[in-house]
Amino acid sequence: MKLIDSHCHFDFQIFETDRAQVWQRCVAKGISQLIIPGVCKSQWQKLALLVDGQPHWHAAAGVHPWWVSKNCQEDEECINEVQLNRALAEHLQQYRCIAVGECGLDAAIATPLEKQIAVFKTQLEVASDLQLPLILHVHRAHNEVLKLLKLYPLPRGGVVHAFSGGEQMAMDYWKMGFYLGVGGTITYSRAAKTRKTVTRMPLESLILESDAPDMPLSGRQGQRNSPENLPLIAAELAALRGISLQEIASATRKNTEILFTL
Repeated sequence: MKLIDSHCHFDFQIFETDRAQVWQRCVAKGISQLIIPGVCKSQWQKLALLVDGQPHWHAAAGVHPWWVSKNCQEDEECINEVQLNRALAEHLQQYRCIAVGECGLDAAIATPLEKQIAVFKTQLEVASDLQLPLILHVHRAHNEVLKLLKLYPLPRGGVVHAFSGGEQMAMDYWKMGFYLGVGGTITYSRAAKTRKTVTRMPLESLILESDAPDMPLSGRQGQRNSPENLPLIAAELAALRGISLQEIASATRKNTEILFTL
């Protein structure tokens, strides 16, 4: 069994002391590759250096909504959309980056949506120009994101990270070429809508993710999440759909390879 973690913040400081050991345990459990999203411009270079020489780790680059205010205050290139476009495009082309993101909109944070939209539009432009897939963060702003996606030609589509909506919204994204990121949320019995959605959507639309160190599995709240927990998410998805773990592993791995051209 081989699994791909399509969304793991393995570069974060919390993994600094035992990253190599965690990866060894991942490999032993059948996790063959990791995709590590970018969250802010100041992090892109360090992430690029981390994955350099690691053929099984893949980097993306973007500005996460949670980092928009901080970036725009500290980095002039994030204030000027033209400069951000240039900086992001140059980084994606210079380094081994497979996607634009993590980017999107979050209506539950203090940063005004207008400021988030300006930064998001810049990243949509870059993804369109370079024909790269998107890694989307969307919280309480699906309608706004779907409207914006229709304005940009995105032949590579992308993934809606940590999708937790209903079946109709999932189909709206899938028809636009966006996969659904399935993570630890499905291990919670109270997440009935999400669990129902991932059982009814085509298996071809789903990819697995840990979102480590965040999004802990049920029963592990308050603990550091780890990519080595991905097989538990795969097993839960297999149980929900009533199929074998091997079928889940094979399908989600293939989906992830197609999306990110791995």
